[in-house]
Amino acid sequence: MNQKQKICWAVELGVVRYELACNLQQKLVQARKEGAISDVLLLCEHPHVITLGRNGRGENLLASNHLLAQMNVEFHPTDRGGDITYHGPGQVVGYPILDLAEHRRDVRWYVNQLEEVMIRSTAGFGLVAKRVEGQHGVWIDLEAFGAEAKLGALGVHLSRWVTSHGFAYNVSTDLRYFDLIVPCGIAGKRATSLERALGRNLSSQEVTQSLILHFGQVFERTMISVSPSELEEALTIHKFSTGTHVRDRESVPAGAAKGSEA
Repeated sequence: MNQKQKICWAVELGVVRYELACNLQQKLVQARKEGAISDVLLLCEHPHVITLGRNGRGENLLASNHLLAQMNVEFHPTDRGGDITYHGPGQVVGYPILDLAEHRRDVRWYVNQLEEVMIRSTAGFGLVAKRVEGQHGVWIDLEAFGAEAKLGALGVHLSRWVTSHGFAYNVSTDLRYFDLIVPCGIAGKRATSLERALGRNLSSQEVTQSLILHFGQVFERTMISVSPSELEEALTIHKFSTGTHVRDRESVPAGAAKGSEA
C-alpha cells in the first residue's frame, strides 16, 4: 500500500456489540502503527450500552445493576477520555483509526476536527450545530429546552499518535436512556437527536453517508468504501506478515484524554 496516498477506508459495520467494536479497534490500531493499513473510519450502531471513560465518575451512573439488566443495557468501563455516556440504536458511532503523524500531532486540533464533521453534517440537514466553550461535542439550541441540547458526543484515545474511539451522533436515538446517567458527567444538560430537532424521520444510512462525506472533506482524505469482510482480510494478511507477536501497549501521550465525552 502506498502510504503517500491520502485515503481513508470507510467501513460500515452495522449493529455490533460495544466490546467487539473495541476489540476490532485494538487490532486496527496495531496494524496502523505498523503501516499495514490506511487510515480507517469505522461506522456502526451499538445495542444499548453505557460506557464510562477512564476519567469518569461512577456516581454519574444513576441506574442500579438490576435496572440495567431489566432494560437490557450493558455497562463497560473503557479507555477513552471523558466521563459517562450512552450508546444505542438510532445513534451513529464513528471510530476513526488515524495516524495523526500524517495529519497533525495535536489532540485539540483532532477533537476540533471531529466536532467539525458533526457540525457540517448537521448543517446538511438544515440545522445549526455549534460548539460550547469548555465542553466537547456539538450542541443545538432548542426553544423547548430554553438552552442548548447535546446532539453529538466524543471521547478519544491516542497511542503513539494513532487514534481510536471517536464520536457518537444522535439520529433517532431513544433519549429516555440518557436518564440512566448524568450525560457526560454534566448535570442539568440534556441530549437531543436529529429527528427530534427536525420533527421528521431519518434513516441512519442517510446520516452515515453524510458523516463519511464530511469526514473526508474535513480530514482531506479520499474516502474509499471497504466492506467488513475486506477489512478482516486486510487484518488477516497483516497478522501473517508480522506473526502473532503482540507488542506491549504504548503509553498514551500527555493530553490524549483531552478529547473528552462531555
